[in-house]
Amino acid sequence: MEHLKSEIAAHAASLVVEEGLEYGPAKRRAVKQMGLPARTALPGNDEIEDAVVEYLSIFCADTQPPELLALRRLAVVWMTRMAAFRPYLGGAVWHGTATRLSDIYIQLFCDDSKSAEIALIDHQVSYVPRTVTGFHGESIEALSIHAFCADLNEEVGVHLLVYDHDDVRGALRADAKGRTPRGDLAAVQRLLHDQPS
Repeated sequence: MEHLKSEIAAHAASLVVEEGLEYGPAKRRAVKQMGLPARTALPGNDEIEDAVVEYLSIFCADTQPPELLALRRLAVVWMTRMAAFRPYLGGAVWHGTATRLSDIYIQLFCDDSKSAEIALIDHQVSYVPRTVTGFHGESIEALSIHAFCADLNEEVGVHLLVYDHDDVRGALRADAKGRTPRGDLAAVQRLLHDQPS
């Protein structure tokens, strides 16, 4: 059983890196492509992330670091633009597993849920409002933008996830691996400073 989960994780990791899939869809597609029953027990997201790290170290050691750097730089641009809403970077760009196919996820903590949307309208930024699952499993609003990344010379998805101001306290609890699950602007700038260019 554990061996099968490891195989699924490895296959899903290749889909995450090579096709830019999120973990959930990557696991489901891996099961289908491997010809396994739909009810096959799936590996957890931590196992997928470990497999992604391994895949990147083997197949993308030369290409991934500059792509991650480009995405973190773009994240800083958007975090700076949205500084009034206490932005935090999460996901693969924060954890260091992002590639050029990864989207950027920035969590905003607002006193008024519509204020971030109004800020985008005021700056004439086109966005698509969506509802996504938040970090506690609840439905939250997301404002999705296509932003041009000069370092990659292509458009990148930037998703601004809108939380209530009070949610920031729970957002900083360590994850299952003991890591900070997201970082503020200063933390992301430190990552850029520490990452070789």
